[in-house]
Amino acid sequence: MTSTDSTTTSGSGPASRSALVAALRAAGCVFAEDEAELILATARTPAEAAAMADRRASGLPLELVLGWAEFAGRRIVVEPGVFVPRRRTEFLVRQALAERPGARVVVDLCCGSGAVGAALAAALRPVELHAADIDPAAVRCAARNTAAAGGRVHQGDLFEALPGELRGRIDILAANVPYVPTDEVGLLPAEARDHEPLVALDGGADGLDVLRRVVAGAPGWLAPGGLLLIETSERQALAAAEAFTAAGLATRVAEDEELYAQVVIGTRAG
Repeated sequence: MTSTDSTTTSGSGPASRSALVAALRAAGCVFAEDEAELILATARTPAEAAAMADRRASGLPLELVLGWAEFAGRRIVVEPGVFVPRRRTEFLVRQALAERPGARVVVDLCCGSGAVGAALAAALRPVELHAADIDPAAVRCAARNTAAAGGRVHQGDLFEALPGELRGRIDILAANVPYVPTDEVGLLPAEARDHEPLVALDGGADGLDVLRRVVAGAPGWLAPGGLLLIETSERQALAAAEAFTAAGLATRVAEDEELYAQVVIGTRAG
């Protein structure tokens, strides 16, 4: 009997894989079959699988049910109260690696789980990796995800969190800043709105408050030829690019229509 055929137990008694799928589908899970497979592959016991399916059916995001999210081919630990990495952000990682394949100093700002930093470090090793976030829960989670790369994780508000020794040395500065306009946070899917920290979502009146602060401070931290990359939305990309240019960075906007991803990229003059 395979793991996907085995029975699970819950408070209501035995449940087969097909029953798990049915329960997830009834709860509104569009990819119920895939989610059931992930739950069964992650759970250590049938009873744990059933409990995980129950939590998912109650509305808990799948990544928090599993305890991990797939990102750039890696399993990233995710914990309650921490922003879950989005697959579209893999585009930012690919852009950074294509532009600076020889980068040796990398900073993941507004790091959340540390997924971006972990992915960059895995591709660039050896690398000096730093990550920073204002949220202590994110800092703890990022420390777990960047430990294998020797990452140093700092708590604080943007550049205030970073050690001064990094000034003028950063080859890749990736900042997955919050960019949802304040009055649109309530329109987000419940999985984000109810389970992720507001500080990781709310970007101010037009969604660009944190982005502008990062862009303004970045030139003093980047090495000559260093790269700043920030994800944003399609409708914000032009205004974001203008902020990059105003800060003296050579700027371009990269887009992946399939992932619905836009990344503004700025380079400090060499």
